[in-house]
Amino acid sequence: MKPFLTFCALCCFIGIFRLPIEYYTFLRILISIGALLVLYNTISFRQHYFSIIFLVILILFNPVFPIYLYRKSVWIPLDIITGILFLLINFIERSEQKKEEEITEETSEHLPSIHQRTVSRDRIINPKKPKEENHNGK
Repeated sequence: MKPFLTFCALCCFIGIFRLPIEYYTFLRILISIGALLVLYNTISFRQHYFSIIFLVILILFNPVFPIYLYRKSVWIPLDIITGILFLLINFIERSEQKKEEEITEETSEHLPSIHQRTVSRDRIINPKKPKEENHNGK
């Protein structure tokens, strides 16, 4: 997903230039798919501030019911901001993954190896009391 989000950001930055209308249709489809992916991930990780931002991006760039702003001077800042947001979400997810890997490494260092640990479910417990040979000691 990371390369795809980087590609979305790159395409947004390319969209600043004067290009044929077909490119902007492609850009709408691409950014909508990227915004949907980010929206799904941010909702599942309960990052509601990013969810709202990418919902707005999805509405602006949706190819089904396109919003026409008619002026290139309005779209240029939107393309730049959208590209920066895709790079930002890409960077934030990478830093969170690194933190999770560090936490996993730290916890694995503190845990004893599998052979040193005894798990209660693996112990064999004899429910019967050992028989006493004689109560008198004979």
